[in-house]
Amino acid sequence: MLDDADRRLLRYWQAEPSLSQGELAERAGMTTGRAVRRIARMQELGIVRGVGAVIDWAALGYAVEVSLRITLDKTQGNAFDAFMAEARKVPEVIELQTFLGRVDVRLSIIARDMAHYQQIYRASILTLPHISEIEALMHVARIKASEGLPL
Repeated sequence: MLDDADRRLLRYWQAEPSLSQGELAERAGMTTGRAVRRIARMQELGIVRGVGAVIDWAALGYAVEVSLRITLDKTQGNAFDAFMAEARKVPEVIELQTFLGRVDVRLSIIARDMAHYQQIYRASILTLPHISEIEALMHVARIKASEGLPL
């Protein structure tokens, strides 16, 4: 699906997303027009889903991150869908992941401090439907965080 030129574009873009189209093309060894067409094609194919800002939540005063592993009571047919619909509405939930196995869902939550987290937990998390079990994991440090691929 991708050739070497596409991989070069993606590799340089991942490493330095602020590059202009001309700079990106130059580093990848192609004309700006060719680079723009290739990037547009990769966007149309869904390979490149978007470009955005990475926000440091801690710099904005969010000092607490908690990961909740949740097992749902699946005795009702709509448990999963009902839970996900309501969990999406909680503004402090920054990530939702689903799993196969004992744990069904993992929620990542950010809060300003522990008191704020407790408020979110009691008012927004414990009221979510169909929860049978919750395990909280307090985030201590992010050692590696990369969404980039080794291209």
